[in-house]
Amino acid sequence: MALQSAIINVMQKAAEKAGRKLARDFGEVEQLQVSRKGPADFVSAADTRAEKIIFEELSKARPDFGFLLEENGEVKGRDETSRWIVDPLDGTTNFLHGIPHFCISIALEQNGEITAALVYQPLTDEIFWAEKGRGAYLGNRRLRVSARKNMADSLLATGIPFKGRAGHAEFISALETVMPEVAGVRRFGSAALDLAWVAAGRYDGFWETNLQMWDVAAGILLVTEAAGTVTTFDGKKDRLDGKEILATNSTLHGPVTRLLATARKKVRKTES
Repeated sequence: MALQSAIINVMQKAAEKAGRKLARDFGEVEQLQVSRKGPADFVSAADTRAEKIIFEELSKARPDFGFLLEENGEVKGRDETSRWIVDPLDGTTNFLHGIPHFCISIALEQNGEITAALVYQPLTDEIFWAEKGRGAYLGNRRLRVSARKNMADSLLATGIPFKGRAGHAEFISALETVMPEVAGVRRFGSAALDLAWVAAGRYDGFWETNLQMWDVAAGILLVTEAAGTVTTFDGKKDRLDGKEILATNSTLHGPVTRLLATARKKVRKTES
């Protein structure tokens, strides 16, 4: 049984308190679907409320730490070496449409390195957490990435660029290149949960572009502490900014990297 540290306990308490409010708010979304105005304003307010709860809880426990928040940006702390990276509602579009698949993501960055991570799915009450050097866990159960070695047996996850975002042509090329080689590709709409599920072995890999640091910071540590590999599409390790992320079990990393490189070449050849 994994004994959670004080820092993970702090993160869990904040996530669970915000998660209870999100779960109640989610129960209201269905009622708002029939409204002509729609639930968008309500969901935005739910997101902001959850972030406020997390900010207050973490600030009480570690008053000197700074923050990088999805809604309110960077908040400097007296301790310039430590900051929380928080996404209070990853999967906002799912939440907006009454789809029960979203999470809270909290990471602790110290001296430029992620040292603790927690992804909490309020509706299933699943807590994925990791600390650098101590492994990744779902509750008290140790997590390991999948052991699959064959692409044909593998299930991958991805994210689709939405309206106003660049990268549609490259995504279509990647999908066309990857799909014939794998058992399936899923798009569930929460990058933080996708990464947590790679760590848990539910997916064999995940790729996406144009994410933000708060989308990926916790998930990266979860995957690496579960013995997985996280890089950019071309295998570089500098991936915390979220601009480009590929996470897999280590065996499949090379094959998926090669497929994504092939897809990228096709797009560039078409554009030239």
